[in-house]
Amino acid sequence: AVRPRVSSNPKPGALRHPARQETQSQPNFINWQGINFDGRHNAHPRVSGDVAFANQSGPGWANPKTGSFDEERVLGRDGRRYGPLPRDWGRYRGLYQHGESVILSYTVGDTEVLEMPGFVHSATACFTRTFHLGPRSRPMLLKVRDRADESWLVRVDGLGGEIGWKQGDDGSQRLSIPAGAEPLKFVLSLSQRSVGPELDDLDPSRDIVVVDLVALTKGGPRRWPEVLTSDVVVGPDSGPFAVDLLSPPVNNPWLAQTRLTGFDFFDDGDRAAVCAWDGDVWLVSGLRRMGTSARPALSKDDVKAKADGQECPSYKLTWQRIATGLFQPLGLKIVSGQIFVTCRDQLAVLRDLNGDHEADFIECFNNDHQVTEHFHEFAMGLQTDADGNFYYAKSGRHALTAVVPHHGTLLRVSQDGSRTDILATGFRAANGVCLNPDGSFVVTDQEGFWNPKNRINWVQPARPGEQPRFYGNMFGYHDVTDSSDNAMEPPLCWITNAFDRSPAELLWVTSDKWGPLQGSLLNLSYGYGKVFVVPHERTANGLIQGGMCELPLPTFPTGIMRGRFSQADGQLYVCGMFAWAGNVTQPGGFYRIRATGQPAHAPVGLLAKKRGMSMTFTEPLDPISASDVSKYVVQTWSLKRTANYGSKHFDEQALTVAKATLSADRKTVFLELPDIRPTWCMSIEYKLTGSSGEPVNGLIHNTIHALSE
Repeated sequence: AVRPRVSSNPKPGALRHPARQETQSQPNFINWQGINFDGRHNAHPRVSGDVAFANQSGPGWANPKTGSFDEERVLGRDGRRYGPLPRDWGRYRGLYQHGESVILSYTVGDTEVLEMPGFVHSATACFTRTFHLGPRSRPMLLKVRDRADESWLVRVDGLGGEIGWKQGDDGSQRLSIPAGAEPLKFVLSLSQRSVGPELDDLDPSRDIVVVDLVALTKGGPRRWPEVLTSDVVVGPDSGPFAVDLLSPPVNNPWLAQTRLTGFDFFDDGDRAAVCAWDGDVWLVSGLRRMGTSARPALSKDDVKAKADGQECPSYKLTWQRIATGLFQPLGLKIVSGQIFVTCRDQLAVLRDLNGDHEADFIECFNNDHQVTEHFHEFAMGLQTDADGNFYYAKSGRHALTAVVPHHGTLLRVSQDGSRTDILATGFRAANGVCLNPDGSFVVTDQEGFWNPKNRINWVQPARPGEQPRFYGNMFGYHDVTDSSDNAMEPPLCWITNAFDRSPAELLWVTSDKWGPLQGSLLNLSYGYGKVFVVPHERTANGLIQGGMCELPLPTFPTGIMRGRFSQADGQLYVCGMFAWAGNVTQPGGFYRIRATGQPAHAPVGLLAKKRGMSMTFTEPLDPISASDVSKYVVQTWSLKRTANYGSKHFDEQALTVAKATLSADRKTVFLELPDIRPTWCMSIEYKLTGSSGEPVNGLIHNTIHALSE
């Protein structure tokens, strides 16, 4: 329970938003320090108001089977407890919002509980907890305070003689509630005693009202009635790809930052739900009106409006804020019309209870997350398989060993949300999940301790009864003690910093609108704001190896994090943000990437053979340039994986291109490399000409684990 302290300094995060202005005074409950407020590492928000009283972390209700408060949560390797209570003890169900009221929903054993925190404003502080308890098959015991304090008066209104007070062996003050078939409604208040002579009485101005909480769980009035508009800035289609800017509502009445971290489309193709790292979820509409060509499609009303010199609505998108207060959402998926969001503390579902599109109930679908206060343990991405299971990646701690089992893992949540399974371990900062058609995954990871460079991992999930495979980070939560390279699963490829300093989520090209790129794998770049194609192959011993090549696109002004193909227009939509280290620093952005049908000359095939490298392009090449060995520069180098951050390049050398041979269809070039051998890193630079004389220039970075015949 905290009373805000008025500060003359604005919170640091306020300076990051262009619409925010400094204020002379504002109440601060916390100090606004942390990775998503002021960019600080190894820091998290702390209480800055006046602490009236506080209970230690631990169960607030006794185990209904035993009446004990003894901990049963996950024991971290640091000796502390993490994660939720066992489900048969207590389960958090979600949070209702009705105007300014917040109602928590949870169960204790088989008893349903609604609880609303409150504060009565008067001469002295009075904190309230309003409860609605369902039928109780067993007595219930609530820990009110860790320690009794005579300067505070504890009172219960609405229960009459149905309660009793108990003192725990540890000195805590507890409220005992008997079993019963009838629901109970009451208010528990903790008030500072009056300074006057009547020390045991509440201030008469404090009218304690037992509110009907059930009535507040049906959906409330809209909290954000404003529907905002933003421009669609259509990019030129002079090249193989055009980029349309779908401007987010940067200037909004709530000063909410639009650092976008996930999105998905509704079935109508006209709407998408978009989440932002600061905790908001937006509903954006008008996507179908943009059409599929260079200019948005015009309706009859649009044509008339344009002829009359009026603003054409087809060039606008509408944005509605539908939820806020989520804990660092970094992934979003729409399933059967319902919005699921990956947060650091839970996998949440946004429930609209009255049809106004706003989320009245933030339902906890699964909160197996074992959350510590460390800034680095992001929960990244959200995908589903054909059976309805959910997948996301949980980062490890920065420069510190893991303390809970979920640190540095790929996780699966069952279709009904009742179970979480660890599928792979040893990740440092896995920025999203790509689900492959064969049930495997692609997960990126970032350079750091035990990661000599960035890496793309082709992940085979653990089967029932198998130990999860290990992907290299010795600081992760696992039992691997062998730090040799042979003890980890090798990546599809290592990515050096100059090529892409921070890879994000990958996705498959599922649209025929992208022509010969359909079926290819793409990688998004948070660090440089780029999109790469990822040609790869499976070796004879089952390893996946390959590389990356940048698509011919302008660099985005913000880091590109998530992408999805729209079934409505067949084009790629991407969103992203800047918050951590990166080269493109615009706070956020939302874009459509259109394939125009012009030749992209992208390498979609890459095979490592005992005599050289085979590269397959999307369009035919000019035979003369493709056969000219001077048009290619091939280099290799090695890395060293240690407990240090990153790695220098070792054993750098140039490989001689003895011969370049073009296939009959003029799409595949074979480079004969007499000195080729397996290598951590290889670069292939080419400056060629297409069949119509257009330049075809590119750079591939790849890894070779094995050479085929």
